[in-house]
Amino acid sequence: MGEVSEYVESLDEPEASAVGRLLARAHEIVPEAEEGTSYGMPALRYRDSPLISVMRTKKHVSVYPFSPPVIEALVTDLDGFQVTKGSVGFRPDRPLPDEVVDRLVRLRRDEIDAMRS
Repeated sequence: MGEVSEYVESLDEPEASAVGRLLARAHEIVPEAEEGTSYGMPALRYRDSPLISVMRTKKHVSVYPFSPPVIEALVTDLDGFQVTKGSVGFRPDRPLPDEVVDRLVRLRRDEIDAMRS
């Protein structure tokens, strides 16, 4: 078991399902991603770079794509969510739409691929 799986198992509901769902989608899109850490957070890593982390915070669940440009590219799709330059926050009862999660993960994957080429 890895850092990400252990973290998800440590959460209570409904956060565990919200975090687990998003990470599972990310892993479906980038099956080569491996569990690890980045900046002290459990994260999926791809090609030795952090792909995404999803964590419970005091007020919501936050998604960290480790890339301000990825968040900037999605800002028009994030109306109503808590957006900072490094994260997107949502409540488990109002999750990020699947198509937004998919775009976020693909954009970050492509960014990593471009850095490694």
